[in-house]
Amino acid sequence: MKNKLFAIMFGAVLVLGACGGGNKTNENNNNANTDTGGSTASVDAEQVVNTSCITCHGQNLEGAGNAPALADVGARLSEEEIHDVIINGRPGMPGGLIKGEEAEAVAKWLAEKK
Repeated sequence: MKNKLFAIMFGAVLVLGACGGGNKTNENNNNANTDTGGSTASVDAEQVVNTSCITCHGQNLEGAGNAPALADVGARLSEEEIHDVIINGRPGMPGGLIKGEEAEAVAKWLAEKK
């Protein structure tokens, strides 16, 4: 019984840590970038994607499960459309996972992927 309880608690910690940890890291990185200039150019879009997107879209943005590939998303969607998806979401993807300057930087970075 104790082993089952331990396994459940450990699994919950892993899931919650994976979901919440990425945003906290981004906030810390964003604060560091804000201190040095605060512009969208100072946001490391690739780091934000690696922290917030690869879990669903795959390590190389090749798509995974129901999440579409992002490796060539710029060939299908404009920067504005990508930004809209990031902010508002789509069926299967919640909106607002990335916000503000990070969302703008990621949309620009992904729009260059063709």
